Amino acid sequence: MDHGAAVRAAIGRTSADSARLAETIEMRSTDSPTTYVFTIAGAFDLAGDRGRLTVGLKDSGMDPVEEVFVGDTVYVRGSRAVDEGTWASAVRSEALTRYFLRAPLNDPEHLLRQMKAMRQVTKEGQEQVNDAPAVHYRGTIDHATATLRMTTKTKQGLDDVREQLGEDVPVYADVWVDGKGRAVQARLSYFGGMKAVTTMTLSDFGTPVKAEAPPAGQVVPVTAGEDVLLA
Repeated sequence: MDHGAAVRAAIGRTSADSARLAETIEMRSTDSPTTYVFTIAGAFDLAGDRGRLTVGLKDSGMDPVEEVFVGDTVYVRGSRAVDEGTWASAVRSEALTRYFLRAPLNDPEHLLRQMKAMRQVTKEGQEQVNDAPAVHYRGTIDHATATLRMTTKTKQGLDDVREQLGEDVPVYADVWVDGKGRAVQARLSYFGGMKAVTTMTLSDFGTPVKAEAPPAGQVVPVTAGEDVLLA
């Protein structure tokens, strides 16, 4: 049975709807005992390319960052790129990430795009997600998918690791599919000297999403890239 096709179909159903989402991004470097945990929560109309997210860095004491997605523009308030009370605006399709397994501008559609490229997919059994049964599928993603939309510097570092290994950096991909055939949880993970784990859970499908551009006088355009959000 082609489990990869089942995963792609489930992601397609999820991408055609709106949902609430909760995401964690865990990162730890090789020379640090500290695990940094970003938390992301909000609602997103995946079909309409609109959403509102709140981004925080756990135990940092920093104020959360707000993001509003409207088509191909992302508005960010609380960013270090602009003054307090002002929204930075960036072109969504041009944004890059300098973090391994973290989407540019925390874009949930980027993560789903990576998950659709899962290979070597196996069925791992049934587990509980959102207090309901879901089928767990596991696979991997290739190097090109793992480094999609990364800054040149970050990608070069991963290219060097790949060359040393003589093969792709092993990135595991997990998707949980509910009884209605929707992807309700997605996870990318890597443990190889460093730790990088991104987990996104989706719930309340069909939820209304209000995402409007801020007033033009409060917006400052910036170059999309790694400096728009939290470090």
